[in-house]
Amino acid sequence: MSMPRPESSAAAKVFPSPNHGERKGVRGPDMLILHYTGMPDAGEALQWLCNPVSQVSAHYFVFEDGRVIQMVPEARRAWHAGASFWDGETDINSRSIGIEIANPGHPGGLPPFPEVQIESVIALTRDIVSRWRIPPTRVLAHSDVAPGRKLDPGEAFPWEWLHREGIGHWVPPAPIRDGRFFARGDQGMPIEALQAMLTMYGYGLKITGVFDENTEKVVAAFQRHFRPERVDGVADASTITTLRDLIASRPQSVA
Repeated sequence: MSMPRPESSAAAKVFPSPNHGERKGVRGPDMLILHYTGMPDAGEALQWLCNPVSQVSAHYFVFEDGRVIQMVPEARRAWHAGASFWDGETDINSRSIGIEIANPGHPGGLPPFPEVQIESVIALTRDIVSRWRIPPTRVLAHSDVAPGRKLDPGEAFPWEWLHREGIGHWVPPAPIRDGRFFARGDQGMPIEALQAMLTMYGYGLKITGVFDENTEKVVAAFQRHFRPERVDGVADASTITTLRDLIASRPQSVA
């Protein structure tokens, strides 16, 4: 029996994982979630994603040298996002395609992603978002949909480069300057407004008017993706301005 061909032209072959199921309540994916493997060895990470014991998988895997393989059919529900939330949706696995990018991540010191690897990520993501018509605002980090619980693909991931190639939503981060900021323990209308803006963009957060631990985790997740120069969970003017500019620049069909 011949091996199946990958669905994306960016992938070289299929290396099947048994860890998948039926998508639930959707006709097809409308989100793309990017991950890093967080393991020191790419081969071991791939084997883990294909091991039935692990109960985890993704649709695609991108090696450091740029090779791309497919593990799960795009029509199937891969097990990559876990407990997660975005824009009112809680079953992110059913709505998304997941890409694992080989990188040791924070446990390994967050080394830079090789250019050849990112070029392959760009080719793969461009193909996927084009075929499935995934909106730019729904090309997300694992950390966006699981703030605090997950940190990948991390602040070293070049989201701006992807945006220059037509993938994802991005605005130039506002410069970091001294001035007023909000942090854990603060309360009041400004905190309520900040929480409302974060939920408006898609993050899962209750609007309480209290800058609590969950708010700090969501602010850090936002910074990790959109203001990576400083990831501290503190809502300074740079963070708030960048968030405001992102909301203002969303495509009207998505807003």
